[in-house]
Amino acid sequence: MPLLWAVFLGVLVGYLRGGRIKRLAAVRLRALWLLLPPLLIQLLIFPLGKRDPIITWGTPYWHILSYLFLLALVVLNRRYPEILVMGTGLFLNFLAIVANGGYMPASVEALRQAGMKTVAQALEEGRHLGNTILMGAGTRLNFLGDWLFLPAWFPLSSAFSLGDVILGVGAALFLSRRMVRP
Repeated sequence: MPLLWAVFLGVLVGYLRGGRIKRLAAVRLRALWLLLPPLLIQLLIFPLGKRDPIITWGTPYWHILSYLFLLALVVLNRRYPEILVMGTGLFLNFLAIVANGGYMPASVEALRQAGMKTVAQALEEGRHLGNTILMGAGTRLNFLGDWLFLPAWFPLSSAFSLGDVILGVGAALFLSRRMVRP
């Protein structure tokens, strides 16, 4: 959800700088279709509400595959510095996911502070939920996991990682700069 806030801030800053959303159409991104498989994979492997994920087998492999598509998109569009910033955030998340067997480690305390108490409870009971695993003594690279949070009173609050912050900064920069000039 912090990515949605970053997109909102990027568009807002772009407008304040005299930019227009229609200028984003002039940006030529290569292989934009590479966004579709990761979106589909995330929708299929992450539980929505009280429902179980649609795909319950091979979740770690699907999760890693989704990041490979995104990293390929970054490599193909590396001529934009903002995309490289976004790629850095994606790579940090990818490192945490690969180091933990295909799951993103999440802090129970960050989830609770973000108002995601049912997710925290489900993680405590089952050790993993969709593409997320509970942080503990056995997890690796905890500092790259979801330990940051937006407070529960904040709209669209959630727990997120350092990689998500860097990804959001890159997205905000991309939108605010490319709305002004392609």
